[in-house]
Amino acid sequence: MFKKIALFGGVYSNYLALEETIRDAHRRGAEALFCLGDLGAFGPHPDRVFPLLREYRIAVVQGNYDHSIGNGLDDCQCGYTDPRDNYFARISYRYTFAHTSEENRRWLKQLPTEIRLQLGPYRVLLCHGSPRKMNEFLWESTTSTHFLEKLCEDYQADVICATHTGIHWQRALSGKRHFVNVGAIGRPANDGRTEVWYTMLSLEDGDRLEATFVPVSYDYQRLAHEMRREGLPEEFVETILTGWWTTCLEVLPAKERRRGRF
Repeated sequence: MFKKIALFGGVYSNYLALEETIRDAHRRGAEALFCLGDLGAFGPHPDRVFPLLREYRIAVVQGNYDHSIGNGLDDCQCGYTDPRDNYFARISYRYTFAHTSEENRRWLKQLPTEIRLQLGPYRVLLCHGSPRKMNEFLWESTTSTHFLEKLCEDYQADVICATHTGIHWQRALSGKRHFVNVGAIGRPANDGRTEVWYTMLSLEDGDRLEATFVPVSYDYQRLAHEMRREGLPEEFVETILTGWWTTCLEVLPAKERRRGRF
């Protein structure tokens, strides 16, 4: 049973941000760290992520990217429908697949699709997109409270934590239940900041659950340089340097898209 844990998703090969997230979470007293999937995509050198996860014994939930790479599929199963989004997704996937070792592909293949744990009195379910579908997008503006409460009932959880969208948010539900999108550390949250975000989930004042979104600074200039050196799209690099998304835009609901630059 835990009292304070760190949760993050969407590493997207950003091993530099992963290093800083691990360091910051330990400094804040996290008893354990959990990754909610999508280790590859977007960034350079995907194999540099795995040694950090193993060294710090970080439990990992399988994301759609991990499932695809691990099973040798043709695409990332990201859930995009827009041709432009799929164009960049293919570039990212081919690079990630080509630069992920056979050993690490086998490791990705065997990852669990969910992790259940106890945080004080709360039954916590960790998943990638949603408990019912790995690549389901749960956006703050389009996901109803009733739907989230039904998920908690159907999957016997007091707290559901997910990622996949790349943008952190949370909602308190009835009966002291909660939904938390823990955010992504692989790229900014389309907020004009170069920092990335993870979540500290803790018990406060006895049994009150608190989800705190934590910004992480890292050497984003170095990451951008490495991305360019690896020949990744300049659109990806621009997001790292500016904090604004330039790809994956059509999947955003209207409210979330208006918060961005493009």
